[in-house]
Amino acid sequence: MILLGLSVILIGTRSCDPIVVEANFEDMIDMTIYDYIIDNKEEFSSFLRILQEGGIDRTLGAYNPKGLGYTLFLPTNDAVDQFIEENDQFSSLNDLLSDKEYVFTFSRYHAVSQAINADDFPFGALPEYTLSGDILTVSFIVEPDTSYYSINNQAPVAEPNIEVSNGYVHVISQALEPVTFTTYGWFEQNEGYSIFMSAVVATGYSSDFDINIKDEEEEARPFTLLLEHDSVFNRRGIFTFEELVADISPDDNDYTNDLNPLNNFVGYHMLNEIRFLDDFEDVATNYSTYSDIPLNINGLGLDIMINKEKQVFDTIIHGSDTTIVDYIGFNYDDSNILTQSGAIHFIGQILRQVQPSRAVQTFGFGEEPLFDELRQEPGEYLVEDSSALLYIKWSGSDLFFVEEADEDHPAWNGDYIVLGGDFSVTYTIPKIVQGTYLVLFGAEAFSDLNALVEVSIDGKKLGGLIDLTSEGSADNPYAQIELGKINFLKYEHHTIQVRSLIPGTFFWDYIRFEPN
Repeated sequence: MILLGLSVILIGTRSCDPIVVEANFEDMIDMTIYDYIIDNKEEFSSFLRILQEGGIDRTLGAYNPKGLGYTLFLPTNDAVDQFIEENDQFSSLNDLLSDKEYVFTFSRYHAVSQAINADDFPFGALPEYTLSGDILTVSFIVEPDTSYYSINNQAPVAEPNIEVSNGYVHVISQALEPVTFTTYGWFEQNEGYSIFMSAVVATGYSSDFDINIKDEEEEARPFTLLLEHDSVFNRRGIFTFEELVADISPDDNDYTNDLNPLNNFVGYHMLNEIRFLDDFEDVATNYSTYSDIPLNINGLGLDIMINKEKQVFDTIIHGSDTTIVDYIGFNYDDSNILTQSGAIHFIGQILRQVQPSRAVQTFGFGEEPLFDELRQEPGEYLVEDSSALLYIKWSGSDLFFVEEADEDHPAWNGDYIVLGGDFSVTYTIPKIVQGTYLVLFGAEAFSDLNALVEVSIDGKKLGGLIDLTSEGSADNPYAQIELGKINFLKYEHHTIQVRSLIPGTFFWDYIRFEPN
């Protein structure tokens, strides 16, 4: 990870430093991940050689310097053999081992820099990156006679939760192949999506589908694609791209124009930012899309529902019971596909633009690309280059971004920004559906050293003087402060300004809008 214009600086004693445990390469009292492989090398000798040649055998024989342990997804010898047999690049294990660059990445791709028990697996991305700097995803597969976890929709977990002194080993029956394809490349490898893909090409979104977010020169952001199989279109009488055009945009063939209905149809399938299924759970909100309006996803119930109550798709009658299907659902087993461009999820109905409803919207600086990088590791980061941020501007003070190591920290999502002294800061938030909202302001508010501030939205003051010295409590110094109501007349971006009236420290957590 390369962070330009940044340096790590401690902020007083407000945050706890992560515990650092020095690596110990001497004989361990307990068995490490590496020791376990050595003791079972008849079953894992092939991957043992891969770890040794990749140079992380000693790493997995020690404690994690972050103090978080490790997780290794460990392929059996049969799994490695199958991987080589199905890979056109290698003809033997020795052939793979001789490719130093590949084996370096391949070995690290199977190791996560955090000890994760299978009971804590999310239905989405693991909470920590691999040692190669990549994301791994988890799906839970249910079949008639068995159920199991699958990593990256590739590798079934055959034996989970082998606990050792420095983490966990999960034995997998297929080796993990590093993701080397973009979303566009995924389409080229998978049949059955020709109708939507033709629309992608016609509207000019192909370049967005072909970005690689690991490319340091790439400025585009990752996105989430909601995708229908051709059979979904077929059920509604659409069998070709021409029939889709006749249905969506019969009178306008300027498909690359962002006002064109087909262009908006494709863009409506693309959510800003990369999101996995577990990101939608326990949340009901609007998500910004590449089109001119957002869509709503409600994950508060048993199902994750898109645009609930906006359109009736089916009426199912079973005896005396009638079920109305008035939302778009996900195909859970096949979703959480990871590409170099973002994530792909599969949906069971045609996703058409509908008039959006207002929803609770909370903004905590998640749009800033630089902060996404910093969230990979807990710490306090000084942002020295103002041009490094796209949506936050400030004056009169240094600005820090903090990612807390403590999962129980009271800040929303465990991160916040910090300024001090006499300051002014503005935050341009994503678009919000027009209407009246109650505005709530989240900040640390229980210290005599804190500032007294005022808040403006689009240049208009909201609420009075905010005293951040006493709104919180000893049990929870972070407070949610009610600023008042505001009526947005258009679906557009808005700018929040916070200015110190009496200088002091300012720990800004979030700003929230609740429909009123």
